[in-house]
Amino acid sequence: MVGSVNIDQQGKGGYVSDEVLGTFLPIVVYWVYSGLYLMLGNMDKYRLHSKKDEDEKNLVSKKEVVKGVLLQQIVQAAVATVLFAVTGDDGESGGDRHASIFVLGRQLFVAMLMLDTWQYFMHRYMHQNKFLYKHIHAQHHRLIVPYAFGALYNHPLEGLILDTIGGALAFLVSGMSPRTSIFFFSFATIKTVDDHCGLWLPGNLFHIFFKNNSAYHDIHHQLYGTKYNYSQPFFVTWDRILGTYMPYELERRPEGGFEAKPVKDCKEH
Repeated sequence: MVGSVNIDQQGKGGYVSDEVLGTFLPIVVYWVYSGLYLMLGNMDKYRLHSKKDEDEKNLVSKKEVVKGVLLQQIVQAAVATVLFAVTGDDGESGGDRHASIFVLGRQLFVAMLMLDTWQYFMHRYMHQNKFLYKHIHAQHHRLIVPYAFGALYNHPLEGLILDTIGGALAFLVSGMSPRTSIFFFSFATIKTVDDHCGLWLPGNLFHIFFKNNSAYHDIHHQLYGTKYNYSQPFFVTWDRILGTYMPYELERRPEGGFEAKPVKDCKEH
């Protein structure tokens, strides 16, 4: 197996291949990380929308969201299994162990750029094409008030195009190994969940190091922001280059929490 952690050969029994970890660990990470946000409770002081708004404004039940996410993850796992089988090479593992930090860093950066580029243009097109928006992408926008475990709530076709194919392209273009992909896809999963968590927590490293964060993406989920802030999940580069970047400011609500408000009036555009 490519990149296997072969404990059996060392006389200790059993192994879990990098391909298996790369396929299923991001799914486990998704539910564990979003579960942590659930354990935090309502967190009214840090919410971008009130709990009442989350319950009343969203157009889909949490039960349906869970079912939709699980369906997407089944498709995601199937495609990853095929991808690893097609690209497998028994001689790759050893080279990966000795890859320099520079090479690994370059692969991860290229993968981030590839995923961002693919998702920006596909995401934007799904908004501009009325048929695709109505029949496919509108499903994700039933979550007017996003929350953590709804991050991957999409139409199955959208999940396949944006996330699964986008991830496959990032894997192939960057040249990363299955072992490196474990870290990349787990990190991308955590970032996506965080972007949809609906909270602005003090000290959140994603808010410090990334302009593309929970407040930035919350703007996109509001009616006035659907033509802006398409970029996901890492950078805001394409929004800035192509004029779809909407800056925002955070204001404290009298009843607690924050509200992300656009700096410019998008009604004129």
